[in-house]
Amino acid sequence: MKMQLFTLTLIGTMGATAAYAETSATAVTDLNLRAGPGPQQSIVGVIPAEAAVNVHGCLAENAWCKVSFDGVEGWAYGDYLSASLEGEQLMIAPNRDQIEVSTVTYEDSNADDVAVGGAAGGIIGAIAGGPVGAAAGAVVGAALGGASDPGEETIVYVRENPVEPVYLEGEVVTGVQLPEAVTLNTVPTSEYRYAYVNGVPVVVDPAERRVVYIVR
Repeated sequence: MKMQLFTLTLIGTMGATAAYAETSATAVTDLNLRAGPGPQQSIVGVIPAEAAVNVHGCLAENAWCKVSFDGVEGWAYGDYLSASLEGEQLMIAPNRDQIEVSTVTYEDSNADDVAVGGAAGGIIGAIAGGPVGAAAGAVVGAALGGASDPGEETIVYVRENPVEPVYLEGEVVTGVQLPEAVTLNTVPTSEYRYAYVNGVPVVVDPAERRVVYIVR
C-alpha cells in the first residue's frame, strides 16, 4: 500500500507539471546518496566529485532531488549538483525553473522526525557555505576549499570515538561551515576537532569551523 501510494503521488505530481525529461547533472563535490530526502536518512552510496547523475526531479519545498547514480536510485542535495544550460553551469536546486527540472514528492510514514520540507525535532541549525553562487563544475578545491589530510591517527581516533550525532539542514560536504550550535570535540595530539554531522564523522578546522575531511 505504501509503495502504491508513493507511485501514484509521484506520477500525479509529474503529470501536473511540464513533462520534463530527466536532467543530466554533475556533482561538484563528493556527495552523499541517501535513501530519502533529508539529513537523517540513511546513506546508500557516495557520488564522487565530477561524476554524472540523472536527476528525476526535485522536491518543491527544498533542495533535495531524486537521482540515479551507477544503477542506484536515491536522493542527493541539489545545491551540489550542476547542469549545463546554454553553455553555462548552474546549480540544480536554485535554478530548477530555468533548467526545467520536474517536481516530485516523497511520502514516508516512518519519517515523522525526518526532513521532508523541514525535519521535526532533531535539526539544530543549518550548514553554511558550499558552492552555491560559485562557479559550478569547478574542482572541489576551487569551489569549496578542498579536503585536507588530517593524518591517519586523527582519522582512527574519530572512527573509534563516536559522539552524539547532530543534524543540520542541508548536506555535509568538505568546505562547509558548521554553526556554533555544533559542539566540536577534541582530538588528542591534533589541532583539528571533530563531530558527527548528518550521519557522518567529520574533521573540522576549529578556527573557521570548516569541515576539512569526511571520514567514510
